[in-house]
Amino acid sequence: MASTPSVADKALAPGQSRIKRIAKLLGPGIIAVLSWLGAGDLITSSVAGANYGYAMMWVLAVSLLLRFLIVNIIARFQLCNNQGMTILQGYAQLHPIFAWFMLGYALLMGHLINAYMIKGAGEALAMLLHINQPLLCSLAVVIVVWLLVGRNIYAMIEGVMKCLLAVMTLAFLALAVMSGPDVMGILKGTIGFSIPPDEGVHGAVLVAVSVIGAVAGSIANFVHPYVMRQKGWVGPEHKRIQRNDLLFAVFVGIVINLAIWVVGAEILRPNGIEVNTLGDLGKAMEMFFGPLGWYIFFVGVFATLFASISGKTTAFPMLITDAFQHIRPQRRERYGKEFHHDPMHKWFMLFILVTPLIWSLPGMPDFVTLTIGVNALNIVGLPVISLGLLIMSNQKSLLGEKYRNNLFENVALVFATGLALWVAFQLGSELLG
Repeated sequence: MASTPSVADKALAPGQSRIKRIAKLLGPGIIAVLSWLGAGDLITSSVAGANYGYAMMWVLAVSLLLRFLIVNIIARFQLCNNQGMTILQGYAQLHPIFAWFMLGYALLMGHLINAYMIKGAGEALAMLLHINQPLLCSLAVVIVVWLLVGRNIYAMIEGVMKCLLAVMTLAFLALAVMSGPDVMGILKGTIGFSIPPDEGVHGAVLVAVSVIGAVAGSIANFVHPYVMRQKGWVGPEHKRIQRNDLLFAVFVGIVINLAIWVVGAEILRPNGIEVNTLGDLGKAMEMFFGPLGWYIFFVGVFATLFASISGKTTAFPMLITDAFQHIRPQRRERYGKEFHHDPMHKWFMLFILVTPLIWSLPGMPDFVTLTIGVNALNIVGLPVISLGLLIMSNQKSLLGEKYRNNLFENVALVFATGLALWVAFQLGSELLG
């Protein structure tokens, strides 16, 4: 009897170019990497490079490794557990408190992450239009996102993100290469494991915590399984495709983060430019490419932020609704497994999208400070997330022997928990001291 074609076989069907066939497989990872990139990686990596050169490159290396391991374990659990659980249900079956924690944490961080994204998109749009109305521009972004989200635009968002990812990667990579990166400095910083003395407005410990929070500890890592579900990747047969997709996404994330860091270290730092606004980062493009570079930067930043806001406004409410339905199981029985059928899903979406506008009001923290602060706050949830994932991903009753963690993955989760506790202690000591 002929075997059933796998997802990979279907994607690699005859009559399509190889590029198109490969692109079809690279779906959730592309959305994930743009969701991850946003302003978090853009600002934290550029601030770290501009203020501290390559001295804290090890923070980025460790964080990117942990991101891959954590997201891969999360995705594998959802694909391979024998009960068809979502990742949230996996946490909740450990103890009811996990569902409450994830509900509150996702609501808070969804609000705050969209806050700096919306603020940044408004500022970028205002710069492009040459009007001093960032709040009005942020409001326009929110309205347009609301008109697009939830209206069968997944394919469009996916296609736009693939294009933006390529453009942003090439732009920053070209700038990084043109700047002549110090390869030995990068290697030395990667194995240095030191925190340099404070320079500039943002302290070294705060920047390090922000990098870890933006990369390894972000609650946005949890939206990946829900995007996989939209793509139709729902069982163990999709495990290999998911892993390859994620590897590609993380590789692109490494390239982008490294390029942004190099731009900060090789262009902004030698010229005495601190990243206090988006305009400061745009100066790097302008210095090398002239006025056209300035426009390329702000168009790219606006487009990336807009796409990221759309992605988060689509995916975060699924995680929140999943947690809410676990706390109120009668709602799942009433509305089924499709989250958008639950009326609360739309209210959660409105909360994630509209309430962040308060951070765009005059007198609120500036965009860079807000971005660094929110990403540093991500570190609060990392110990709980890592410990829960460590227990959950080793359950024989759900994963058997085949899909449980290996020793390296268990050590990595223990390390992530210890790292989060250590940097939180360091930051607390600095703030209190």
